[in-house]
Parts: sequence; C-alpha cells; structure tokens
Amino acid sequence: MGIRVIKTAIAAVIAIYIADWLSLASPLSAGLLAVLGVDVTRKRTIRNAFQRYASSILGLLFAALIFMVFGFQIWVIAVFILITYPVLARMKLKDGIITSSVIVFHVFSEGQISLEILINEVLLLTIGLGAGTLINLIYMPGSEEKLEKSRERLELLFSDIFTYFAKHLRETNTIWDGRELLEATDQIIEGLMLAKRSSENSLFRTDHYWYVYFLMRQQQLESIHRMVDVIAHVYTILPHGHMVAEMFDELSEDVKAKYYTGKVASMLEQVEQQFKQTNLPASRSEFEVRSSIMQLSLELKNYMSIAKSQKQKAPE
Repeated sequence: MGIRVIKTAIAAVIAIYIADWLSLASPLSAGLLAVLGVDVTRKRTIRNAFQRYASSILGLLFAALIFMVFGFQIWVIAVFILITYPVLARMKLKDGIITSSVIVFHVFSEGQISLEILINEVLLLTIGLGAGTLINLIYMPGSEEKLEKSRERLELLFSDIFTYFAKHLRETNTIWDGRELLEATDQIIEGLMLAKRSSENSLFRTDHYWYVYFLMRQQQLESIHRMVDVIAHVYTILPHGHMVAEMFDELSEDVKAKYYTGKVASMLEQVEQQFKQTNLPASRSEFEVRSSIMQLSLELKNYMSIAKSQKQKAPE
C-alpha cells in the first residue's frame, strides 16, 4: 500500500471519531471529506484545503438560498449546479466543487434549511478537511533518496554517452543504438517531477537546488543531441579527432563530479589553439571531417558553459 492510502485511512477514521464524539449528524460525511482533503504535497494540501473550504461555504450559502426559494425538488439540484459551479470556477475555486457538492447534497437530503443543519455541515467540513490537512502536514515522505539515485543514474548515462563519442572519434565504425539518450530523457523528466514535489513539500524554506540541477542536465542533453548529429559526419580518423576524444574521456569522469572542475574547459582552449596552428585540409573529405570535429568542439564548449553557470564551483 502507498503511504497516501495509509494517511487517507487514518484521516478518515480520525474525522469520523471526532464528528461522532461531537454528536454531529451524519459523522461518516466527515470521513468522506477527510478522504478528499489528503493531497500529494504539503503546499498543495494547504492551497486545496483553502479552496475546498471556501467553495463549500459559498456553495452552502447558494444552496440555502436556492432551496428556500425553489424548495427541495430534485430538479432544483440542476438549478444549484447551473448557478453555483460557474461562479466557483470564475472565482478560481473549481477544485472545491466536489467537496461543496458533498455538503450541499447532504443538506438536500435533510429536506429543510435551519441554523442547526448549517452549523452541523460547517463542523463536518472543518473536521473532515482539517483531519486530512493535519495528517498530510505531519508526515510526507521525502524525495531526497530518489533524487540522489536519479542523479547518479543520469550522470552514469552521460558518462556512457561521452565514452561512446570518444570511441567513435578513434574508431569510426563503432555501432551505438542510442539507448542511453532515451533513458537520460526519462531520468530528467522524473527528476524534474521529483524536484518539484520536494519543493512543494517544503513549507518554511525554498530550495531549488534539485530543480536547477535537472534543468541544467536537460539543457546539456539538448547539446548532446546536437553533438550526436555532428559526430555522425565524422567518418575518417584524424589527429584532431583524437584530441577531442581525449576531452570526452575526461568529461566521462568529470560529469560525475559534484563540482565544476574546469579541466575540460582548459583542454578545450588548448585544442582550439592547436586547430588554428594546423595546416589547411589536403582533401575534401579531410575538410568535411575537420569541419565536423571543429563544430563538435564548439558544441562541447556550449555544453561546458552550461555546466559552468549552473554547477557548484570546487572549494578552494
């Protein structure tokens, strides 16, 4: 069973016990409202609890007026829905429509409007949503371990990709199915989702580290995709390719480092200087391949600029 199911069960039972202890009519309704009050993150719980409470109070007021004017005929429910739902949606309280309906339908089943009935429904609402919100705030499973595992797996995938790049530049007949690219995309999507959830569970501090990290990797993966397109045009082994291959060898290890080391950036500057000092290509094929390798080094420079701007610098 998921932890959310367990919390929902606890919240429902607590709400029913409290409503029964207060001798409220239909205490089971408090349990139903508690079920609706359990959400996936702490911030979302508070936000939705407010929306549900506000929409339910407004719905109750609308229902009381409509039932007193038109009576307790079944067709009057349609009048309530046609009037109330658009108003709640316009007030950005549409997430509380279901909760509001639970309260209003319960009042309809009573067949009358009185202060005692209205107070009973408000108390049921308060107890139900309160229990669900309280249980959610008390405990919410952390995402830190999952985020760490996702980071480790993603960095290993990047490392494997760079290892393939280096191998291709040394052996142009290397065959690669690109599976790591697809898995890296999945890891980034999952990481961004977990990072957002982790931030939503933090009430008193704002830590965007994980979100920034996976966003950085997403930008770098886009750069890697461009590298794949370029490296496909390297069909001849050249000394320039060996120089760039050494950078990818270093990057396959550097990508797993927590801090920005700057080693690859330094190597890149040296490679650019060597490019300028070499003689012009002697053939068309050499020109094409050298152009591709040069373009590859420029894209690598773009990749490193992303890392430099986002990754933590190594301590002195």
